[in-house]
Amino acid sequence: MEKFVKVRLSGMMFLEFFIWGAWYTAIAVYMATVGMENLTHWPYTVFPLAAIIAPFFVGLVADRYFSTERVLAVLHFFGGVFMFLAPQFAHNPVLFIGCIFAFSLCYLPTMSLANSCAFHHIQDQEKEFPIIRVFGTIGWIVAGLTVSFVLVYFVADGVRPEATALPLYLTSAACFAFSALTFTLPHTPPPAKGQSVSFRSISGIDALSELGSKSFYVFLASSLLLCIPLAAYYNFTQLYLSDTGFQNIAATQTLGQASEVIFMVLMPFFFVRLGVKWMLGVGMFTWFLRYALFALGAPDPTVWMILAGIAFHGICYDFFFVTGQIYVDIKAGEKIRAQAQGLIVLVTYGIGMLIGAQVAGWVYNLFLGNQAGLTLDQWYQFWWVPAIFSLVVFFFFILTFNDRDAEKQVLEEEIKI
Repeated sequence: MEKFVKVRLSGMMFLEFFIWGAWYTAIAVYMATVGMENLTHWPYTVFPLAAIIAPFFVGLVADRYFSTERVLAVLHFFGGVFMFLAPQFAHNPVLFIGCIFAFSLCYLPTMSLANSCAFHHIQDQEKEFPIIRVFGTIGWIVAGLTVSFVLVYFVADGVRPEATALPLYLTSAACFAFSALTFTLPHTPPPAKGQSVSFRSISGIDALSELGSKSFYVFLASSLLLCIPLAAYYNFTQLYLSDTGFQNIAATQTLGQASEVIFMVLMPFFFVRLGVKWMLGVGMFTWFLRYALFALGAPDPTVWMILAGIAFHGICYDFFFVTGQIYVDIKAGEKIRAQAQGLIVLVTYGIGMLIGAQVAGWVYNLFLGNQAGLTLDQWYQFWWVPAIFSLVVFFFFILTFNDRDAEKQVLEEEIKI
């Protein structure tokens, strides 16, 4: 029975990230096709805006009054409705972006709720959760492969599925499937029922006051700043792949998630040798390498450079973001662990990505002008902007971060990932 519960939880994670991967790596191509090429940064703006709002919904409502699986069912159902409606307004940008925002408001709270559901029903978080969570990455990969290699049978010859509304409809269908799946999930009572809650605790202000130190503030600032060039990757890689001649755009981007799985397995090996500072530093520097490869591979499209830049996602994400979560866990005690993790999500996927999407969109539109898309020479210039920005953040971090207590604790405890 216990194994069956883990299977259901793994299926939950699979669909959770399948939903995200099905639309996130294709929507910019679709928007460019229907005449919104200068607005492609807006879905990547409203998504992090929803990430800022989500913790307040979870903390004030979902965690206090309703069972987790029922909240997941309702949110995914309405998320599916909004994503289904979005293509109907493809020629009305305000309503189209509004539907994506409404979907994001429904989807973002489910990410933490899915984690809560999984943690509630397992005994050994460090051993069992990674096995369940990896099915989320697999779900993202399968979503990309489905968009490129399955949906192609539902479009006219010569038309890429990413340029159609099909990925959005696929996302909607996956939302409805998730909603149905929740009726098979084990009951998960509201974890904070009857407990007092405050704006300071939900927003992470209480955690920040307890974690505050020079190195932690440097880490927090670096995390926020790095998410500015990160937004350029999520938003414009699909358009870049399209302009450099790639056909299976969503599938090509899954190379990054495949590498994420590999480097997740290798993280313990590197962690004990590099420590916190250089794990984070290597992750930051790899962002620079990724964008440099994108720039160098643009003028005369060089496939291996572009693919290598995508494959670097494993190092970029695991070494910086996963290590960052571990670092925060080291710094936080049991009392403020959840608040501390919520704080870093708010700073990165919320504020950082929100600012990043607007900055990246402004830079892109600066190059775009009145054209339908960037030339290859313009892509070369475009990618050097986030590359240099990432390099500046790297040097800022390496020169100012020095948390000896955290490094010592890693060595003493041989931290488990």
